Amino acid sequence: MVSLARVTVNVQRGGKRDEARETPEAHALPGTAIGRACVIVPAYDAARTIAGVLAGLRAALPEVCAGEHGLVVVDDGSRDDTGELARQAGADVLTHVSNRGKGAALATGLAFAERCDFDVALAVDADGQHPPESAKRVLHASTDPRALVLGVRDLARDGAPRANRFSNGVSNFFLSRFTGTRLADSQCGLRRYPVRETLALGMRAAGYAFEAEVLLRAVAAGIPIVETPVAVVYPPGELRVTHFDSVRDPARIVAVVVRTLYELRGG
Repeated sequence: MVSLARVTVNVQRGGKRDEARETPEAHALPGTAIGRACVIVPAYDAARTIAGVLAGLRAALPEVCAGEHGLVVVDDGSRDDTGELARQAGADVLTHVSNRGKGAALATGLAFAERCDFDVALAVDADGQHPPESAKRVLHASTDPRALVLGVRDLARDGAPRANRFSNGVSNFFLSRFTGTRLADSQCGLRRYPVRETLALGMRAAGYAFEAEVLLRAVAAGIPIVETPVAVVYPPGELRVTHFDSVRDPARIVAVVVRTLYELRGG
């Protein structure tokens, strides 16, 4: 299971910063058709984009983001001002002292959501690739609070680099085969997680492989999978920022998939 190191939570409301705390109390939040919802934004060195992402989410999802602990940024050991800019934008900030990977950031955010008694958590990347309207679509794509909702991109239509399209196609093919469930987009970071059900899966991957491991374990556990089409924004090459290593990270994903399949099959 992913280890959850101690994190600090800094809450800024109306220009005032509360004392850091580790175990927040649950607060009332406007309900949705799927129960209590929050937004989690895992972020690493995202100072250039984080303020715009948070502003877009607040505009598209005021019923969620305006509530206590409704908008959460997990600053995964950023070397820039990501955390401070997120606090200035009014988000709750969970801070990893060092970079631990996207999966670890998601796990930290989900554990926080569980402690705050949220039913579902919408995960949105910090790089600005997920339009706010797409985030809203994913949040409301299913009325089943147990469903794992996946955003499905049209990578060719939206101008994704050829390497991204190839990698996603290979991942879709093998994960669909291994799970026995046709998956149209296994790598999109725009997802709605059922909080308690996801944490109960016992995730172990700390990096990008977290998202593939979730799919394998969720299908095995009988969690409903819902897919919904979304748009994605790919800026020009010189403006595009990615922390995905095209050699190292695919190898780690393959290793996690093999290990997870072995465990699920009683190995």
